[in-house]
Amino acid sequence: MPEVARINLTDSKVERESRPELFEEYIGGGGLAAALLSETLDSSTAPLSPENVIVLAAGPLSPYFPCISKTASVFRSPLTGEYGESHAGGRLACAMRMAGLDAIVITGRAPEPSYVSVMDSRIEIRDARTLWGMSSTRTASRILQERHESRGLSVSIIGRAGENGVLYAGVTVDSFRHFGRLGLGAVMGSKNLKGLVVSGTGELPIPDRKKYREIYNKVFDLVVKTEAMAKYHDLGTAVNVAPLNALGGLPTRNFSSGAFELAEGISGEVFGSNFLAKQTACMHCPIGCIHVASLHEQFGEEHEFSTREVSYDYELIYALGSNLGIGSARDVLRLVDACESAGLDAISAGVALAWATEALDKGVLQLHDTDLVLSFGDVECYIEGISRIAAREGKFWHLLGKGVEKAAAEYGGGEYAVAFGKNESPGYHTGAGAIAGAILGLRHSHLDNAGYSLDQKNLGGYPSAGHLADAIIEEEIQRQVVTSLHACLFARKVYTPDIIRECFESAGRPFSRVKLEEAGRKIFNLKNRLRIRLGFDFSSLRIPERVLETPTPMGRTKEKFLREVIEAYKKKTCE
Repeated sequence: MPEVARINLTDSKVERESRPELFEEYIGGGGLAAALLSETLDSSTAPLSPENVIVLAAGPLSPYFPCISKTASVFRSPLTGEYGESHAGGRLACAMRMAGLDAIVITGRAPEPSYVSVMDSRIEIRDARTLWGMSSTRTASRILQERHESRGLSVSIIGRAGENGVLYAGVTVDSFRHFGRLGLGAVMGSKNLKGLVVSGTGELPIPDRKKYREIYNKVFDLVVKTEAMAKYHDLGTAVNVAPLNALGGLPTRNFSSGAFELAEGISGEVFGSNFLAKQTACMHCPIGCIHVASLHEQFGEEHEFSTREVSYDYELIYALGSNLGIGSARDVLRLVDACESAGLDAISAGVALAWATEALDKGVLQLHDTDLVLSFGDVECYIEGISRIAAREGKFWHLLGKGVEKAAAEYGGGEYAVAFGKNESPGYHTGAGAIAGAILGLRHSHLDNAGYSLDQKNLGGYPSAGHLADAIIEEEIQRQVVTSLHACLFARKVYTPDIIRECFESAGRPFSRVKLEEAGRKIFNLKNRLRIRLGFDFSSLRIPERVLETPTPMGRTKEKFLREVIEAYKKKTCE
């Protein structure tokens, strides 16, 4: 029977409850998490108050099938003030399920720095004072791993940025995966919650082993023996650098261009040939899309070197590479490593630093504001900037830790502060689909609807604003099913409605195709109502001038067309 654990950090109270009705309506994963947040969170709750709620939810078919290994986290985002949802891979979902839990709901604030320990049926709140303030997330994570020698252990942890309340602080999960976007790290920090350790050694029932084996083999073959996920194993998403640059859709120097003259030096091919040390995977995934580089650096005058493992992907290469004018793969890895150590979302950090560089160059910022000379292409200044953001050192860096839109509201330069709904932009400057998709997505994320892929399919232009709005909505509704399973979005072409239906049947939990489609629409509507309840307002959506000025592969995007898309989306979702 599916179970939810409720943990109150204030009084160390832990309760477990069964909620089968929510699973019937909202499947699991992101749908279940949103439903639990909706019934638990008061709309007047401030994001960094003890009353904010964190919900972690695994998918109902994890770990039954390949690539169903994600965990959803939902909360009120301190960065946007709205609905926040972030996804992470690793071992967490499987560990939760093997511990008999489908969701964990965390409220309150611990009196002292603490972490939550879930060891099968035993849930405890433990002392983390010795971990608080450590310079690296890796060190703190390793200590927690050593404290708990257990099979399938999963460790999620925040860094200095989360402890200090940087509003785009993330959470590192099992060394190479993250709840990156929208500030879960800051919410955990405000709760004195350093991390979460989960281990489960239980077993999950398989009603019909023959049927299960048949559908398992079918899914496995689709994953590893077709082209559906091949690119993710080879070069990973870093393969996108070269083609996007050729198209003119690679954001460069704070979105002032869509093409980077040094793109070859940060291409997926260069990372793969010169720095790739290993490929690893989330639990129960045969793809190995996590590409880990070896960063070998000298730290002393003599032959003194350190070697660190740094995971990379396209979004990090864009945010800390082309968008900062960095054309060296090694320098990108150094910046990724700095963000990783501090516990910062690399996308938001990169966009914030790019804006600050341009604002300083144009005189909107003065040197006495930054106390640091920022220059596109200068990796040393950006490493120092990342450290100052994480430490919230001085007025300017404290404010930049609240997001690029808030910083621009204070200093000016809002026309080139590239954020959508206060969430810093992902790395796709491909046209109206990417812009509208990020603005309108339920969490202002490129993963909500992949508007950039709509651009690539419609390079000649969209038939109408209504057509684009319809496409964004329909794709987002379909994705609610995938992210409630919770399957990896890289596997969305594998997990078609018919495959999902067969998987559920073999696990003894039948879902008709019609019921799945109804659930997707119901989850979408729930999240849309929830974000409006928490402050989302169509009339206040800001379109940065920069994304209208810089040509895309579809030409320049017209504000009038985007406003028409926003209005069409509003009519179809709110009336």
